[in-house]
Amino acid sequence: MLPLNVINMNCELAEPDKLINQLTILKSVNIDGVMVDCWWGIVEAHNPQEYNWSGYKELFQIVRNLKLKLQVVMSFHECGGNVGDDVHIALPNWVMEIGKTNPDIFFTDREGRRNTECLTWGIDKERVLRGRTAVEVYFDYMRSFRVEFDEFFENEIISEIEVGLGPCGELRYPSYPAKHGWKYPGIGEFQCYDRYLMKSLKLAAEVRGHSFWGRGPDNAGSYNSQPHDAGFFCDGGEYDSYYGRFFLNWYSQSLVDHGDRVLALANLAFEGTCIAAKLSGIHWWYKTASHAAELTAGFYNPCNRDGYAKIAAMLKKHGAALNFTCVELRTLDQHEGFPEALADPEGLVWQVLNDAWDVNIPVASENALPCHDREGYNKILENAKPLNDPDGRHLSAFTYLRLSPCLMEKMHLLEFERFVKRMHGEAV
Repeated sequence: MLPLNVINMNCELAEPDKLINQLTILKSVNIDGVMVDCWWGIVEAHNPQEYNWSGYKELFQIVRNLKLKLQVVMSFHECGGNVGDDVHIALPNWVMEIGKTNPDIFFTDREGRRNTECLTWGIDKERVLRGRTAVEVYFDYMRSFRVEFDEFFENEIISEIEVGLGPCGELRYPSYPAKHGWKYPGIGEFQCYDRYLMKSLKLAAEVRGHSFWGRGPDNAGSYNSQPHDAGFFCDGGEYDSYYGRFFLNWYSQSLVDHGDRVLALANLAFEGTCIAAKLSGIHWWYKTASHAAELTAGFYNPCNRDGYAKIAAMLKKHGAALNFTCVELRTLDQHEGFPEALADPEGLVWQVLNDAWDVNIPVASENALPCHDREGYNKILENAKPLNDPDGRHLSAFTYLRLSPCLMEKMHLLEFERFVKRMHGEAV
């Protein structure tokens, strides 16, 4: 994964000579290619349907000259304010201007706080973006990219397009934003209080015949609550009541429907090219009954229900690969740091990977946190090619997060080279 600021706000390649030098070294250790974010907030920054791809053209030519492959992310989210973000790239200026007069285009929590990380799926089909719906805006952007970089598709330099579907490019609600004071391992908050999603919820309640269910839970705690502190999420809590099941079904289905709509249009724009969607590994509170942190993010995955099978089926429908984070995390390490969080990244990885493999979709992965040591690399390798899998199933690809001065230090580079060799199946 290339640095977040490889392209500056004027859509210029920031430090071409330094990048060429780094990529030449990485090519020598036999990497297959690089992944880069194409930021909506840079490319369509000033006016609707005025796209500036200039810096990306220069970057892609460098990658092609080095005979590397490209995975490109359609990044329809804000950069900044999350773990590892050292750069700030807002949504396009013209979108932010619309948000000043209609803040309901952004996700909203129960207190009415707006989150400008990405647009609510409440406006996927609402013509509130200067005459266009949100999905039309995404489609126009993707189609412009496909036309602009046609030669890179024809030459198969671009091997995959990852389609941004939410905050950090991930298919989830922005339920744990640091900007609103969230800290690990808080359960997060439901993000359905913009007027468009509330209208959808009220309609769903009326159709169900219980119009008084057209509201969000009033006992779900706050960003930094723990499950046992909240009446909705505690053991035997309201999450498993008739109303709770109705609300969580609606909330999680709205997420799946958003992915369904955007990926259908991505396939239209990128016909013949592999597309992928990214899923975040929300592993904290996994060892509790309610799985509260997953519920607020839109994954209806309590201990008595598989919340990822429906997402895998939706990806299968569109022939999309799954890119999943947190394969390098060890459950034991999580217990040492935050024993009260009852986290289980290994259990979560195993569940999600099996749900995807059960419907025969390719699964790729990336590390959630910086990784330079052999122990972390070994955990990735263990998940990439499970030794005890009777069907020989394995990850289709792995993206290392991310190119940095630290990675280029001699000791770290040697360890990384060893990891690349083992990923390619070489004995070391």
